[in-house]
Amino acid sequence: MLIPGITREAFRKRSPAHVTLFIDWMQIVGQALADRTEPRKLSAGTLTIACRGPVAMEIQHMQTALVDRINTWCGHRIVDRLKLVQDFQPTSPHLATGAKKQPRVSVPPVVVADLPEGPLREALEALGTRLAERKAAQK
Repeated sequence: MLIPGITREAFRKRSPAHVTLFIDWMQIVGQALADRTEPRKLSAGTLTIACRGPVAMEIQHMQTALVDRINTWCGHRIVDRLKLVQDFQPTSPHLATGAKKQPRVSVPPVVVADLPEGPLREALEALGTRLAERKAAQK
């Protein structure tokens, strides 16, 4: 099969749940927090989140609920604690320039039919759909 050959290298360092966390960050935390935060690193159960402005204090107060929401979204416990860092240099281009996010372009969802149902298939389908949306938005 083609898919395992392609994903083997990508998932050698990161599990499907790990990838889901980074891809689905906006859906997990909501638009307001996603605009001011960014997951940077997940290591030994500690998720490092880059924060802009005073949002770190807000996250500290809701840390338990956020960890529970992340773990529920990913399907199992991958985050035990949060590490918050101030970072005023966002890696997302729309945040760095102050520009509004481009609206999502409607594309048909990517389906990976040759994989069995499960987290890997869901992560790959979500990734494929997001890449197709990004490509369509650039046109």
